[in-house]
Amino acid sequence: MADLGKQVVDGLVGVRDWVDDRFPLMKGWNEHLAKYYAPKNFNFWYFFGSLALLVLVIQILTGIWLTMNYKPSAEDAFASVEYIMRDVDWGWFIRYMHSTGASAFFVVIYLHMFRALLYGSYKKPRELLWLTGMALYLVLMGEAFFGYLLPWGQMSYWGAQVIISLFGALPIIGPDLSEWIRGDFVVSDVTLNRFFSFHVIAFPLLICGIVGAHILSLHEVGSNNPDGVEIKKNKNAEGIPLDGIPFHPYYTVKDIVGAIVFLIIFFTVVFFAPEMGGYFLEHANFMPADPFKTPEHIAPVWYFTPYYAILRAVPDQLGGVIAMGAAVMAFIFLPWLDRSPVKSSRYRGMNYRIALTLFVISFLILGWLGMQPVTPLFTWMARICGLIYFLFFILMPIYTAHDNDKAVPDRVK
Repeated sequence: MADLGKQVVDGLVGVRDWVDDRFPLMKGWNEHLAKYYAPKNFNFWYFFGSLALLVLVIQILTGIWLTMNYKPSAEDAFASVEYIMRDVDWGWFIRYMHSTGASAFFVVIYLHMFRALLYGSYKKPRELLWLTGMALYLVLMGEAFFGYLLPWGQMSYWGAQVIISLFGALPIIGPDLSEWIRGDFVVSDVTLNRFFSFHVIAFPLLICGIVGAHILSLHEVGSNNPDGVEIKKNKNAEGIPLDGIPFHPYYTVKDIVGAIVFLIIFFTVVFFAPEMGGYFLEHANFMPADPFKTPEHIAPVWYFTPYYAILRAVPDQLGGVIAMGAAVMAFIFLPWLDRSPVKSSRYRGMNYRIALTLFVISFLILGWLGMQPVTPLFTWMARICGLIYFLFFILMPIYTAHDNDKAVPDRVK
C-alpha cells in the first residue's frame, strides 16, 4: 500500500510538473497564495472579500441550473418559475438559494465597503483597487436589476416599469433612452428577453472580469490592515515583510472557518425564512405580472432602497434622478476627497469618526424609508438623512484635513 501511495503521489507530481512547464501553475499559486504575504493583524472585517467570492460562485452555479428550466417569455416566465418551485426536484431549494444569494451578495458587499471606509482602504496606493471595486458594485446593481424582472411577478413588472421610466426624466435623450432600455414602448416580452440576456451572459462576464482585475490590483499593491501600516516598508534581508504572513495556509484556513459560519447562516435563511418577511422576496411577486393592475405600494428590493428614498425626497423628478445617481457615484471620489494622512479610523480624530457614524446611520434610515409608503413625515426624514449622506462627501476635504489625527505606528501592532 505504501508503494502504491508513493506511485500515486509521484504521478500527481508528474502531472503538475507537466502542466507547470506549459502553464504558470505554480507561479500563480505562489504569487497569489503561498508566497503572497498579507498583514498578520487581519480581523473580522476582512472575511467579507472572500465571502463575496463565495456568494458569486453560489449565484453562478444556481443561475446556470435555473436557466435549464426557465423560459424567458412574457407568457411562460412566471409559470416556469412556479414549475421550478413545485415540480422540479429540489427546484425550490435552488431558487431560494439564488434569491437569498442576491441579498447575501449585497449584505457582504456593503460590509466590505464599510470596512474600506473604516480602515481607509481606498487611499493611496489603492485608488485603482477602490475604482475596480466600485465598478464591480455598479455592475452588480445592474445585474440585480436585470434579474429582478425575470420572475415576471407583479413587483418585478411594476418595479422595472417605474425604474426604467425614471430615465425618461433626463432632458433630450430621456424618452429615447427609456424606450431603448425597454426595447418597446412598455415593459413587454422584448424587455424580458433583453434583460435575460444581460442577466445570464453579459453582466456575469463583466463581473468575473472585474473580480479578476480587482484581485490582481489587490495583490499588486498589497492588502491594507486595521492599523493602516504598509507592511512592504519593513522587510527582512530576504525581502519578506516583517509584519506579513503567507496567505496560504494561514488565511485560507481562516477564510474557510468564516465561510462555514456564513453558510450556516445562509442555509438557515434558505430553509426557514427565504422570503425574510417580504424583504428578500416580496409577497406581490408571487402573483403573475398584470399590466392593468398596479400594486398599492411599489418599492425596489431592500439593497436599492437607500437610493430610492433619496430619489423620492426630491420634489422634481429630474432632480431626484440626479440626486440618486450622485448618491451612488459619490463613492468613486473618496480617494481624492479624503485629505487625511492617516488611513485607519483607529488613529483618526473625532471628526472622521463622527462623520462616518452619522453617514452609516443615515444610510440605514434611508434604506428603511425607501421601503415605506410616501408620507410628509417620511419625506422630511429622507431629506434630512439625504443631506447628512451628501455632507459626508462634500465636507470630507475640510473635516479630514483639520482632524486631530494620532501618530501611526511604524509596525503592525
